[in-house]
Amino acid sequence: METKYTYENYKAMAEYLLSQQPHRPKIGIICGSGLAGMADKLDERHNIPYEKIQNFPVSTVEGHIGQFAFGKLRGKAVVMMQGRFHLCEGYPTWKIIAPIRVMKLLGVNTLIVTAACGGLNPAYEVGDIMLLIDHIGIPTLSGNNPLTGENDDRFGGRFTAMNGAYDAELRDSTLEVAENLHVSSIIRQGVYVMVSGPSYETPAECRYLRSIGADVVGMSTVPEVIAARHCGMRTLGMALVTNMVISDYHSGLKVSHEDVLEKSKWRAGVLQDIVMGVVEKIDQDHKD
Repeated sequence: METKYTYENYKAMAEYLLSQQPHRPKIGIICGSGLAGMADKLDERHNIPYEKIQNFPVSTVEGHIGQFAFGKLRGKAVVMMQGRFHLCEGYPTWKIIAPIRVMKLLGVNTLIVTAACGGLNPAYEVGDIMLLIDHIGIPTLSGNNPLTGENDDRFGGRFTAMNGAYDAELRDSTLEVAENLHVSSIIRQGVYVMVSGPSYETPAECRYLRSIGADVVGMSTVPEVIAARHCGMRTLGMALVTNMVISDYHSGLKVSHEDVLEKSKWRAGVLQDIVMGVVEKIDQDHKD
């Protein structure tokens, strides 16, 4: 059985990343499936592959490059994850949240999380971008919470409040940016539900997830946001609807990861513009 990372492990990872490039980011961005192209917008960019970082996990999912990209976005120092980690890859939640704790030790105080997702709400359409106002973590509610086990007070307290996990001020800024970009018509606000995958949901499961209040479904985001809140980061979540879930037994439709990646590319430019606009408005010295 693998030994969980210690504070010293996280510190060593952060010190290595700081030693390899000149930026000192206050903003972290997680690029979801098919959205890694956001890093192309960085100025003074420095890439550090995950495999170069001692003890760090590596991405195994198509569409996830597997590196940190440091640079400046609209003049502000940021660090982007091009590739995240998932339960369906076989990673325990304590490994999934490793990048968040490393970001904290880099000095990051605001986290922007993006993800591809399936639409559960029939009012949504493929290409819509949903701002997360809340989440339901099926795995984290049933024993896979990333904070399970001994707590390290240097990151945060034993019990973490998750009401208000998605920062209202950041959401308001995002809505303003979307209005200025004339894309308000594709912006939604709702609830993200996480499942472990890697199989897509059955029609019965889709109906169940909708019945408990979820608007979209995906296989990530929730452990990372829990970890971010645990260590005092503000968080903004954005989910790109790349497919509508199949809840009708007779539809004949099928969902594939290739389709998800293709739809992500189709709307990626808009999402990138929104993220850049939000970053420009962020007060990097904000204290939670």
